[in-house]
Amino acid sequence: MSQFQNVIVKAPAKSYVNGLTTSDLGTPDYDKVVEQHNAYVEALKTCGVEVTALPADEQYPDSVFVEDPAVLTKEFAVIANPGADSRNGEKEAIEEALKNFYDKFHRIEAPGYLDGGDVLQADNRFYIGLSERTNEEGARQLKEILEKEGYGADILPLKEFFHLKTGIAYLGNNNMVVAGEFIGHPAFADYNQIVIGKEDEYSANCIRVNDHVIIPAGYPETKRKIEEAGYQTVELEMSEIRKQDGGLSCLSLRF
Repeated sequence: MSQFQNVIVKAPAKSYVNGLTTSDLGTPDYDKVVEQHNAYVEALKTCGVEVTALPADEQYPDSVFVEDPAVLTKEFAVIANPGADSRNGEKEAIEEALKNFYDKFHRIEAPGYLDGGDVLQADNRFYIGLSERTNEEGARQLKEILEKEGYGADILPLKEFFHLKTGIAYLGNNNMVVAGEFIGHPAFADYNQIVIGKEDEYSANCIRVNDHVIIPAGYPETKRKIEEAGYQTVELEMSEIRKQDGGLSCLSLRF
């Protein structure tokens, strides 16, 4: 995996506590959200990246999840078309921020819609999940963009997970963290699979940032397996992020 140099994050808005969620974990505590987000930003900095922090936007309760409005490669940015109406406008601020880093942009156009949380890059191949937030037309447009640019792309219908990256993470060196419906999935047969059991499923959403893998706190088995695969881990408390269906990958754009 190539080294990341930059990361974009966005401060959580006070309206975050009223954001979209399918979880039944209660209303987030805003002060704790801020605390957990700050710890996340500090952890990223220790991984050797330059962090660009965008200001909170009260109009968009879910806008702290900056991963969804864009898909990034080294060479170009794809501005996504988020599937939830209340989130679609988030892409404008993200595109504005990305103009400082990219000259080349592609776009997912309606009737296609797509969330970045449904897109996983593993070296030169991308996996695109079909979910409630990413439809076939959006996935097809992204596949076409990626293939024109020289990447491989596979489209996978999701059966259980909210987003593709809810249950899978690529750590480089051909190592793939898999949970739930991705365990034994033919699309990932050629990877060394780090299998996460049902009770630890949330921890499958982890991120490798240069020499570290950031994982949610409280999953000793996941920590052990990732460290046995040769990675250093950083654990972060994610309780308030999880309440709004969020995971570690959702909170940043890494490039």
